[in-house]
Amino acid sequence: MAEYLTLKTSDCKNCYKCIRHCPVKSIKFDHNHVHIILEECILCGHCFVICPQNAKEIRSDVAAAKALLQSGSPVYVSLAPSFTANYNGLTIGSMERALKRLGFAGVEETAIGATIVKRQYDALVNREEQQVIISTCCPTINLLIQKYYPEAIPSTARVVSPMQAHCMDLKRRYPEAKTVFIGPCISKKAESDSFSAGTVDCALTFVELSDWLKSKNIELDETGAGTAEGANENTRARLFPTNGGILRTMAKENPRYTYLAVDGIENCIRSIEDVVQGKLDRCFIEMSACTGSCASGPVMQKNHEHPVRNYIAVNKYAGTGDFPVFEYNDDKLLKELESLALRKVHFGEKAIAEVLQKLGKTKPEHELNCGSCGYNTCREKAQAVLEGKATLTMCLPYLLGKAESFSDDIIKNTPNAIIVLNEDFEVQQINTAACKLLNVAPSNILGDPVVRILDPVPFLEVTQNGVNSYNKRVYLADYEKHVDETIIYDKSYRILMCIMRDVTEETALKEEKEIFNRKAVEITDKVIEKQMRAVQEIASLLGETTAETKVALTKLKESLTDA
Repeated sequence: MAEYLTLKTSDCKNCYKCIRHCPVKSIKFDHNHVHIILEECILCGHCFVICPQNAKEIRSDVAAAKALLQSGSPVYVSLAPSFTANYNGLTIGSMERALKRLGFAGVEETAIGATIVKRQYDALVNREEQQVIISTCCPTINLLIQKYYPEAIPSTARVVSPMQAHCMDLKRRYPEAKTVFIGPCISKKAESDSFSAGTVDCALTFVELSDWLKSKNIELDETGAGTAEGANENTRARLFPTNGGILRTMAKENPRYTYLAVDGIENCIRSIEDVVQGKLDRCFIEMSACTGSCASGPVMQKNHEHPVRNYIAVNKYAGTGDFPVFEYNDDKLLKELESLALRKVHFGEKAIAEVLQKLGKTKPEHELNCGSCGYNTCREKAQAVLEGKATLTMCLPYLLGKAESFSDDIIKNTPNAIIVLNEDFEVQQINTAACKLLNVAPSNILGDPVVRILDPVPFLEVTQNGVNSYNKRVYLADYEKHVDETIIYDKSYRILMCIMRDVTEETALKEEKEIFNRKAVEITDKVIEKQMRAVQEIASLLGETTAETKVALTKLKESLTDA
């Protein structure tokens, strides 16, 4: 399959929202980004519509349409009847004027083809060749059946879509013409590419058309909008893009058949399953993948996603009679859906159990089936992991459990005492080290005021001042403990956390060292004092001896002088 939807990987934020909303889980998560599995995709557009980061892009075929305009052949537009909802009730005349300025030869409503198709549906019911007949106007439903429920193919109406029928009719009337379909659908691009007859040369979305008009500074002319311009009693097939719109245009002449409309991909899946299981009999089912049908298609512009208003706009513009159309042979409008059945590998119970075990789900009650990963059940997620479409880390309970376990291990095994309080200063959590430090059992303090075990004043000061306290040396007299205390107030979670490091032994050693140092100083002082006295005594003795010697020598000198 061609790549109709692409991903801007830089904008993908690991939210898994597209996986959650993908009805067939055709999305793979790898390297922190999602990837659309083309072979499994049914182009419903859910992932495009719900992506919060606008990370999905639809293939643009404006260049292909421009090439057709430059080819020299006249190019006609088949305009989906939901245009009147997307463009605020503008008429076909307003649209034709704008599109002709782009270079198109003419513009007609796809509702002409819808008239051709609905007559074929009535003929199928009247022939009673099929017990169940599923409409084939919605290419997404066709892809769903072809890929996932090929057993239901015999129950589909073997009739071309309104787009194909109208473009076929345009080329009948204008043999040299090229055709471009414009509507609110992504899967119409795939239908255009896959239809072997080359009836539809290009398919654009309303968004592509609006961007193209804007680039050429062409404004849609509202002259005539809301007036009789484009109004015609023979325009009933304009109802096709509304829920039940196909049935409202059909004659429904066979009373032995039940006629019903089913919209929304989940409802369609359940209905197709009933068909496959043989639970339905004699009914014509109008199926549309979009809730609200095509008037709520995935590429209706963002400010036009209002199903009730869209229904009213389309309904108001439709007449009560049929478009005059050419009578085709049944063979000309025949279309067989081929099986595109996917080869799915079904893994055994042992393989699935091994994945569940890695996710910490060893018992049935561990399988929460919360859907946060995007899959409906844990077992479905395990299957996706085995298929390489998902990773273990996509499981939120698994990640939370792992994080909590890691956090609990740290808190449990840290030598620091940790106490968590709420804003009422009630103990919410206390670890083993804190229990040991304060000589208390968790069951005796959890939920009680902290005043039972600690002075609440430091906690009150932190909450009032809004300034955390770090590594403050505190003596806990009741416990004869010295601690370095840190108190942190987390306003976002409205909790206080107290971390205490027991420094009692460290403080005792420090005090012993200080005592030892004081004694050493005292001893040193005494030694110095004693030594000073000794020096002084020696000096005194030395002084007396010197004086006596001086006297003796003086006398000797005098005696020698006299002689």
